[in-house]
Amino acid sequence: MHKPDREQGIAKTALALMTECDVAATPENFELFYAYVSGEIPAIAQVMGGLIAARTAFTPETLLDLRLRCLSSARAARAMDSFGSGINEVIGAVLGRLETAGKQTTDYHKTLSAASGALGGDSASGDLRALVGGLIAATREMEQRTKSLEGELQKSSAQVRDLRSKLDNVRKESLTDPLTGIANRKAFDDAVRQAAAHTEHEAVTLLLCDIDHFKKFNDSWGHQTGDQVLRLVANCLAENVKGRDTAARYGGEEFGVLLRGTGLSAATMVAEQIREAVETKRLVKKSTGDVLGTITISIGVAQFAPGEAVEAVIRRADSCLYGAKQNGRNMVINQNDPRIAALETSAA
Repeated sequence: MHKPDREQGIAKTALALMTECDVAATPENFELFYAYVSGEIPAIAQVMGGLIAARTAFTPETLLDLRLRCLSSARAARAMDSFGSGINEVIGAVLGRLETAGKQTTDYHKTLSAASGALGGDSASGDLRALVGGLIAATREMEQRTKSLEGELQKSSAQVRDLRSKLDNVRKESLTDPLTGIANRKAFDDAVRQAAAHTEHEAVTLLLCDIDHFKKFNDSWGHQTGDQVLRLVANCLAENVKGRDTAARYGGEEFGVLLRGTGLSAATMVAEQIREAVETKRLVKKSTGDVLGTITISIGVAQFAPGEAVEAVIRRADSCLYGAKQNGRNMVINQNDPRIAALETSAA
């Protein structure tokens, strides 16, 4: 099948599947379903395949999470491959120029050696003048070649710096949530794994945060207002972390904060500062200036035990977050809070 025919077939299948899954035909959603049908991105094929097989509804939050986690990383990987190829081409060209320069230097050395041998013998004045003239010409030619090589190497060096800068930007973009500007889930997971390797030597604590009644904001005021809420909460998190700490959008309306060198008690205080900072904000509709209400968040706090697995701490923090929700929202609960034990007992 010709490439245009194949692409048209994939597009038709993708649109049909979107209709079947009751997904709005937006460019962003089409890109996601096209990638799934084409099978070019294994992560999307695996995750979406499981959702479709289980007949799971594709909510706006699910679609956004898929785009952020799968499409963004795939774009970054393609860009990195492109930049990597560009750097390899520049390096190859530089090596070729250096090899040529090496050969030219060898030729120049041979010229000098021949001249040295000639000077050691009995040379007539005419022969000597010819010999000196030849050396002067060879030296000038070598100087020109050296200047040319220096110019080419400087140009290549600038190209490498430009490619590296673009590569760094792509890497940063691949680790940043585009809506809120803070770290994304991938960056957060990487930071947590790195911190988990040092829990024998320092305190590491995890905060999981969830915006209370976020769906109500979206349903009442629309997704643009919902995005404004997400950005506001992200700013509150970013303002209350420092140094090696990491604040990230964990997924949908959930956020995560990693605190290194901070124990459970101090981390609970940080969580309270974040909660209070969010509660003091007023959500204002930009077009009218109307105050739409206040925002609150619930937070669960758990500290790594030395050598503890990441998954165990996340489960504990998530249980604490659930406890905060069950006890009335807009509160912080850590792993030592007696209300967690009460919830576990009632669940049993």
